[in-house]
Amino acid sequence: MKVGGKHYRTVWMEDHAVFFIDQNLLPFEFLIRQSHSYRQTCHAIRTMQVRGAGAIGAIAGFAMAQAFFEAEELHDPSIIQKAKTEIESTRPTARNLFYAVEKVYASGHGSSLTAFNEAHAIAGKDAEDCRKIGEYGNGLIKDGFRIETHCNAGWLAFVDYGSALSPVYKAHSEGKNIFVYADETRPRSQGARLTAWELHEEGVPHTIIPDNAGAWLMSQGKVDIMITGADRIASNGDTANKIGTFEKALAAKALGIPFYIAAPLSTLDMNCKTGKDIPIEERSPDEVLFAEGPDESGVMRKIRLASPGSGAFNPAFDVTPAELITGIITEKGVTDASQDGLRRLVAG
Repeated sequence: MKVGGKHYRTVWMEDHAVFFIDQNLLPFEFLIRQSHSYRQTCHAIRTMQVRGAGAIGAIAGFAMAQAFFEAEELHDPSIIQKAKTEIESTRPTARNLFYAVEKVYASGHGSSLTAFNEAHAIAGKDAEDCRKIGEYGNGLIKDGFRIETHCNAGWLAFVDYGSALSPVYKAHSEGKNIFVYADETRPRSQGARLTAWELHEEGVPHTIIPDNAGAWLMSQGKVDIMITGADRIASNGDTANKIGTFEKALAAKALGIPFYIAAPLSTLDMNCKTGKDIPIEERSPDEVLFAEGPDESGVMRKIRLASPGSGAFNPAFDVTPAELITGIITEKGVTDASQDGLRRLVAG
């Protein structure tokens, strides 16, 4: 996708360095950072400078490739296993991270170059898969549709194109008259900060809504379809996504609104039987108790939002049961959220 008329991917690797867009600074500042060791890259994942299922997978693959280079340079093969463990501990919920690390780890035992090439292939496939998701998902969007989405599953969350927003961008490019409601997605406000910024850059008509406004909009007949992304899909179709997705799916089901998940098959974990087996990351209470943004002079400030005498519980994800999901949009097509449906796509 383009920023200021120039095409960017969210993350890429040149020689031994990993380059990435710092998403913590958006939408107030657009900055490309670089990391020169797998530990620096782990820090970028852990602090959510890079976030989103596909982007996490791609940068984790690059981090694993960096570890092979470091092991080779230092003549210390023990670095490789240590790095794998460290990388996998950065974000426990996202399946794409483990998918990429496992593939690069397996290929890298040939040489650091094969690890590097595998990591590049994973990133390239992520972008192409998301492009195809846009084509299949576009078929579900009619002219005049009002679309709600939750969190950010646009190009920032992947290497390019995105998952939930890829069909939106395709529909917009074809001239369909569409409108997007972007849930603000507290506590990190990734909808308000990232999705809204993406939509603005692409010229897609949209507005930000409070997280709790979605059900009311649906009840007023103002939402035609809801599309979200996913961080892990269990083999039975249960899906983990940003906290708040579950309650949106409940509202959509009650009000007869189609609710779709968009994700590449690399997000599918066939070894995970149900949503109960998906680990749910718990993040710092500070994300709930405080907010950060620029003041009128442009200086970044951190302010307290909540009672100084109170703590906070901050699960990063929830699980939407398969029976609430109308369908899953993948790079191989759209399927019902069932084990049989998912197996057919994998086999095909």
